[in-house]
Amino acid sequence: MVLPLVKLGTLALKSFSKPFASRLKKQAGLHPKFRKFIVGIAQANHRLTTTVQRRIYGHATDVEIRPLNEEKAVQAASELIGELFIFSVAGVAVIFEWQRSSRSEARKEEMRKQEMEAIRQREEELSKEIELLKLKIVELEKLANARGLSGVFHFKSAQQGATEQPANAA
Repeated sequence: MVLPLVKLGTLALKSFSKPFASRLKKQAGLHPKFRKFIVGIAQANHRLTTTVQRRIYGHATDVEIRPLNEEKAVQAASELIGELFIFSVAGVAVIFEWQRSSRSEARKEEMRKQEMEAIRQREEELSKEIELLKLKIVELEKLANARGLSGVFHFKSAQQGATEQPANAA
């Protein structure tokens, strides 16, 4: 159930970021200083991709690569900027989701630790209570023996005496 919602959210995020990317592309071609900057980026990207393609296909890589004309360079750089913007938005969304998931897991782990500590404390309390009850039983046995009521209360000492009698009879 979560995976389809994540995919739907990612698709919606990409859809919302596309108009911003296209506006960014339009503005990139209009400003002279920025235009000069992106033309340089587009030319470098063109040289890199052409060199990589030549190496992949086994062609010579020491040949001169013709630069793109300015309009093609602006268009290529605008596309690159738009794609980088969309990719950045998606990357930020992934990082945000990862951090949210990490915080959720940390909270769950903290709750588990608190539950384990509560169980340990309860176990300790029960252990102390058992020891206290054992002491009270010993005290009752002493009181019963002192008053001659050991036959009325069948405590450990009475049971131990019963097991010893058959051994003495033989």
